[in-house]
Amino acid sequence: MSDTLAGILQIVALLLLLALVYKPLGDYMAHIFTTDKHWRVEKALYRLLRVDPDAEQRWTTYAMGVLGFSFVGVVLLYLMQRLQAFLPMAFGHGGVTPSTAFNTAISFVTNTNWQSYVPETTLGNTVQMAGLTVQNVLSATVGIAVAIALIRGFIRHSTDRLGNFWVDLTRGVIRLMLPLSFVFAIILIATGVVMSLHSGVTVTGVDGAQHTLPLAPAASQESIKELGTNGGGIFNANSAHPFENPNALSDFIEIFLLLVIPVCLTRTFGTMVRSTRQGLVLVSVMGVIWLTFVTLAWLAETHPNGPATVAAGAAMEGKEVRLGIPSSILFGISTTGTSTGAINGQLDSFTGGAGGLAMTNILFGEVAPGGTGTGLYGILVIAIIGVFLAGLMVGRTPEYLGKKLGRVQVTMASISILTMPALVLVGAGLAIALPSTLGSMGNSGEHGFSEVLYAYASAGNNNGSAFGGLTVTSDFFQVTLGLAMLFGRFVPILAVLALAGSLAKQKRVEAGAGTLPTEGAMFGVLVGGTLILVAALTFFPALALGPIAEALS
Repeated sequence: MSDTLAGILQIVALLLLLALVYKPLGDYMAHIFTTDKHWRVEKALYRLLRVDPDAEQRWTTYAMGVLGFSFVGVVLLYLMQRLQAFLPMAFGHGGVTPSTAFNTAISFVTNTNWQSYVPETTLGNTVQMAGLTVQNVLSATVGIAVAIALIRGFIRHSTDRLGNFWVDLTRGVIRLMLPLSFVFAIILIATGVVMSLHSGVTVTGVDGAQHTLPLAPAASQESIKELGTNGGGIFNANSAHPFENPNALSDFIEIFLLLVIPVCLTRTFGTMVRSTRQGLVLVSVMGVIWLTFVTLAWLAETHPNGPATVAAGAAMEGKEVRLGIPSSILFGISTTGTSTGAINGQLDSFTGGAGGLAMTNILFGEVAPGGTGTGLYGILVIAIIGVFLAGLMVGRTPEYLGKKLGRVQVTMASISILTMPALVLVGAGLAIALPSTLGSMGNSGEHGFSEVLYAYASAGNNNGSAFGGLTVTSDFFQVTLGLAMLFGRFVPILAVLALAGSLAKQKRVEAGAGTLPTEGAMFGVLVGGTLILVAALTFFPALALGPIAEALS
């Protein structure tokens, strides 16, 4: 009973804190991307990079900026890993193998942070800080920039310009991500999170033997890891490690960090389109889905049906006893709903129902509330599909925020939402069909299939978490999961930017008698229903073979 009460109070406190910062942070982000004033440090960077900050770009030029910047990031991060032996603070770690370096470079540049290696024994501090932490900042900001470009598509008319990618990226990094990361790194240090440049500390155990505990600059990595919905741990145990997440207070702060920007971006959207109720509708849909998943997963975890867990009274395997089941569920559902991928407990040890809900949360497209930027443009794409379906039902041309939704807009929206299912189902099917990959599965039957399906769902959605029973160090998994991360990130981005460009070219259409109202509860139900319908039709057969069958067994 005490754990239940503590869990409820934690959820209430989290919602109150998010509500408190919703308006000021959301409006501040809107100001960042709408003001005409450039900071001095930004002007210096523009001169260095030969960027004209006042020159706006077509969607194709904006997209080339995103792709080119990300490609350079992949190459540099790959080279840093391969040449690690020649870098300072390598602590004896040699170069990372080609397949692992390829997978990791794509992973962090795509905001996935999938890790197929043990960080403590693979990477030194230079690669962790100058490579991975830097990409945590940049990849998160790229997602925000794309979301802002889509908003501009709605609010502009009769133009082919969406802003300037380099200005959006620079402002997002300097005015938002770096200040917040710095402040919360200090706060996490105060809660006990480790921040050290040493390789480790030698201690004497209770058995009298000498042991070396690895150290790392964890606090700076942890703050941006959660704030940017990245998720890659500096230790193998991720946020279940006491050096990354030492107590209930640090755990609460980290959950808040991974939710705060995606939630507040809905306010940014409402402010920029000059209708804050539009943002409230979207955040309400996100909140209902998030709370529903938390409730159902909590019930599934506290009412197990396996003989061992029934005898023990709860499924405590894989849960941190410092935090308990409620915090593990709250973290697990929040991380799978935000493309974060961080964990404070082992998802593979969740009951069949709770693990299946975590996987379903990812397969919903991670829009509750989603990643930094990706959640907002993801749910806007779902809204466009919902408006189009409603328009077909009543026989009128669908309109959303004063823009007509025709063949081009619906095609781009469809490409955006269908890319991930194609990558997940084809990848998982191929992995299961090849006999050579079956040896990588730590479990057989339904749970083994769930492990493989979860891996490709996590990669295709740029989440990064995993069911731990699957070994993914083979070249097959390194390459196929890397490609799933790559296409799962950039194909939807290209589709969203093309969608934004097509919307910006249109003239604004005044609302008429047949225009669907998009500021009330009915529209929220339409968006939520469309999301559930798309996910159910796409993934129910695969889920039935894995987590659903396991939960019913």
